Amino acid sequence: MLLCFHQTQAQDTTYISLEKLLQQVETNYPSIIAYQYYIQSIQAKADGAKAWMPPTFSTGVMRWPYNFSMLNEKNNPMNQAGIAFSLEQMIPNQSKLNAKKNYINSLAEIEKSKSEWTKNELRREAKILYYSRFVTEKKQLILKESEEILELLITTSEDKFSNNQSQLQTTYKAKARLAELSNMLLMLDQMIAESNIGLNILMVRDVNTPFQVDTSIAPHNYSINITDTSSVSNRSDITAMSKYIQSMKLEQKVMKIGNRPDFGVRAEHMQMFGMPNQWSVMGMMTIPIVPWSSKMYNSENKSLGFQIQSMEQEKLSMELMAKRMLSEKLAMLNYENAQYQSYINNIIPAYENNLQANLLAYKQNTGDFFVLLDAWEMLLMKKLEAYDKLFNILKLEAEYEYEKEIK
Repeated sequence: MLLCFHQTQAQDTTYISLEKLLQQVETNYPSIIAYQYYIQSIQAKADGAKAWMPPTFSTGVMRWPYNFSMLNEKNNPMNQAGIAFSLEQMIPNQSKLNAKKNYINSLAEIEKSKSEWTKNELRREAKILYYSRFVTEKKQLILKESEEILELLITTSEDKFSNNQSQLQTTYKAKARLAELSNMLLMLDQMIAESNIGLNILMVRDVNTPFQVDTSIAPHNYSINITDTSSVSNRSDITAMSKYIQSMKLEQKVMKIGNRPDFGVRAEHMQMFGMPNQWSVMGMMTIPIVPWSSKMYNSENKSLGFQIQSMEQEKLSMELMAKRMLSEKLAMLNYENAQYQSYINNIIPAYENNLQANLLAYKQNTGDFFVLLDAWEMLLMKKLEAYDKLFNILKLEAEYEYEKEIK
């Protein structure tokens, strides 16, 4: 019992559902972590956006005579030498600081939207790889079942050949088909290995780590309406574009108020040698409204205005392309679903009946092994085609969820 418990526990650790896999991808993939660090760096920069420049301290000699002997003459009016100490502090315009902080914070919002869109792209890639492995394993089961049936048919054909009731060339053809099945199984093993490597890389694990996938995946059967494309404006990539436009407007505001004055204060003390000590306090104000300064602000502001108009048109183009892609995926889903249902409800049952009828005729010595082999082969081919249709549906649903950013 303990052995069975440990084996069951080991199997559970290797099973990964699609939801768990997507969660690991969104948590561990390096590009997502890189976005998080970059957002934190922007936020850290925004925290210091309203900081003042440090005060400036300066000292030095003033009116120092070349004749050093004059420094000892206390009452000589020509002795104006001294040592100056000054402290200066610039006081920035508060509206400039607020505008700068708002602009920096807007950059973090852009990166958040870009991070969400990167997650959406990774989800699509992971889903397609996961569905590929799921369908490939289903094909493996079909091939193994068909292999067992074909081996039984070959054994029956060889027995009948000994009684002159079967043709040798048809038996050889069946054995050739059996060898081809082995090759097909090897090809499917290769496809599973490729999917495993891709999924392990997305989960940031060793590429050879084994795991089991969900075997009960089914299409979501979305309520498909080709005209339903209104939600594309809420996609992260388009939202990132909107936030980028808003950020440029905030940058434009920074440029607009850049011609507002800054202020400062300077306190100075003069330690004199031949006359009384002196002091001074001065206030300062920048004057950026002069023509050679205001021209720079106006040109930058005008340039940003044109860039904003360009970005708005680019956003509109992205929305139109997203609506087109979403409508195409929905239309293709309609057709693929109809074809898949036809395979399940009509085509495969008809070929199964055909195989059963030929098998019965062959057992009663009224049928031909060549026709029976052809019926077996056609049924296998149609089952594999049905799984190809299923994969197309799952892939289109993944792309549909990507276009609508369904998590």
